[in-house]
Amino acid sequence: MEKLVVLVDVQNIYYTTKQSYGCNFDYNKFWAKITSDRKMIKAVAYAIDRDDEKQRQFQNILRGIGFEVKLKPFIQRVDGSAKGDWDVGIALDAMEYAKGADVVVLASGDGDFDLLVDKLCKDYQVKVEVYGVSKFTSTSLISSASKYFPINEKLLLNPLKR
Repeated sequence: MEKLVVLVDVQNIYYTTKQSYGCNFDYNKFWAKITSDRKMIKAVAYAIDRDDEKQRQFQNILRGIGFEVKLKPFIQRVDGSAKGDWDVGIALDAMEYAKGADVVVLASGDGDFDLLVDKLCKDYQVKVEVYGVSKFTSTSLISSASKYFPINEKLLLNPLKR
């Protein structure tokens, strides 16, 4: 049985599925798909904390599924822009958790992760599966992955019928 690590860039998945499909990612369907015949050793969802009740409920759902939820505060800059990404945290955790894994699943379309995926494959000898919305997933990230799985209607909550 393959040992599995799952790392989810919650903000990236939320915004890309919302923009592409007008609905939300189904974490239960995702969990069922990736854990089939595999042993989960670590699953982390990286999110931004806006101190909002609806977000707290969502984070509790993630915990109920089996994810550890790591939060960073939402930072609103004086100029009106916002900050709140987990790229460095995800990269550091990926290198740490990959040591005991056979497969790392990364849910994100962010091209900044292509170097990380290359490193995990080459230096850590793990397979890296990337899940992302096709329209918003970097081609360099797709190329770096051992396998790429596009997020489509099968992994969405209440997909709109087209």
